[in-house]
Amino acid sequence: MDLKPDYSKFSVYFNFDEGGGKIRGVYAQDNLPAAGIFESWLKPFSDLGATTVTLNGAGGTDHLSFDAMGLPGFQFIQDELEYFSRTWHTNMDVYDRLHKEDLMEASVVMAAFVYNAAMRDEPFPRRPLPEKLIPKGTQKGK
Repeated sequence: MDLKPDYSKFSVYFNFDEGGGKIRGVYAQDNLPAAGIFESWLKPFSDLGATTVTLNGAGGTDHLSFDAMGLPGFQFIQDELEYFSRTWHTNMDVYDRLHKEDLMEASVVMAAFVYNAAMRDEPFPRRPLPEKLIPKGTQKGK
């Protein structure tokens, strides 16, 4: 597969996809340098309960298509509330089921992550390119 010229311009994708619950942290998708960055970015939000950074990856959300292409994509860890038991892809997934305070806090955390990512002087750390994306004739994607 050939990488397009703008591939190198992409920075990072953050996903908030599990209903209206509080943000408790972020999945670092086995990206050790990202985990260290996320730990420092979450510190100001410890009083909101957003403290967890795990190298584990989250499954089943929109960030996975970015991650599969070697682009940094991350999912926030959230309280599930009734997302998987009641509202996920059902006719009960309506505005009335949202938790205003949780969404307000989540908006602040997400805005801080996006701002911090935009203000970085260097590119956001990426994991090595998947084998299928390494351009022919190069050494392991370098």
